[in-house]
Amino acid sequence: MPRRLNDGDPGRFTSTALLFIGIISCLIVYAVFSTLLRPQGHTLDSAVRSRDHARVDGGGGCCRGVDNLELWGPAVKWGTDFKFNSSDECCEACKVMCSGDDGPCLCDSWVFCGNKEACGLKFGECWLKKQKDVLVPDRQDGGENVMWTSGLIFGQGQGIVGFETEHGVLHVKLHPECAPYSVYYILSLLTLRHCAGCHFHRAENRGLYWDSQGNHINNAPYGPPYAMIQGILQPEGNMFTPIPTEHCPTISRGSVAWVGSGPEFFISLANHHEWKQSYTVFGSVLPEDMAVAERIAGLPTRTDVWNSVNVSVLEKPVSLAVRRMKSGQEQEESGSSRN
Repeated sequence: MPRRLNDGDPGRFTSTALLFIGIISCLIVYAVFSTLLRPQGHTLDSAVRSRDHARVDGGGGCCRGVDNLELWGPAVKWGTDFKFNSSDECCEACKVMCSGDDGPCLCDSWVFCGNKEACGLKFGECWLKKQKDVLVPDRQDGGENVMWTSGLIFGQGQGIVGFETEHGVLHVKLHPECAPYSVYYILSLLTLRHCAGCHFHRAENRGLYWDSQGNHINNAPYGPPYAMIQGILQPEGNMFTPIPTEHCPTISRGSVAWVGSGPEFFISLANHHEWKQSYTVFGSVLPEDMAVAERIAGLPTRTDVWNSVNVSVLEKPVSLAVRRMKSGQEQEESGSSRN
């Protein structure tokens, strides 16, 4: 008798059904045990790739390090068991452990080996570390022969330095993920006993062209004045190595950026979309301190001409010192010790 398509042999059907049930059972058991036994690093890896995807799709931010630099310090993730394809992913893995709104960062520095030829079996190793003092990172080695790339991550309330002047203190939040070379230079200034020669020498107020929030007034010119204060961050007697161009976002009110490769720098009093993305931004002044910058911009000036551009130069330069500012956690610990 010819069979219809749904008329199977009973014995063969039973065997097939049992085989199918057995395969499904094995897959379920495999899935359960894979989840329970999966290393924590894979979970972190997934989070990193998710964050990276969001960043590439316009989520903002950056993740950079300094080449030929090896930072030391206690490891919170061992690179021998934790590997990535790029320093960017290693940096993001550290960020994942420093993204909370409360408590200290579990990771504040990372070290990655990304040169296949030099790294050999160490290629891809990502060491996540916790510094004893993130503003004075423990440096193991540096130079052309060092195969590692290292970077810092500052959590909420961390990485703030003070530009002290007679007119008040400008608290600056540093951006090591976007401008690591610049930030390492600023941190080096903290180790000096003085910053003689560091000062502001140019002051351009907002005039009638930008409002108090830094927004440009419709149909107004873009200067002069140019809504910024400019100075130099180079102690007298110290050699300065030009800083490579790093992250150049649109300049906004409070941006702290280099003029060229430094050591000349400026603090913007306005949102300067007309300047395009031409300057490396290595920090930002806390909003509550912009009144100090405005005060300096309002000091007496004289007119000068720089490269055929009329500028306003301070009659008396304003000296500044770069100081370490205590984080909220450090202040709490200091208060506890006094009690």
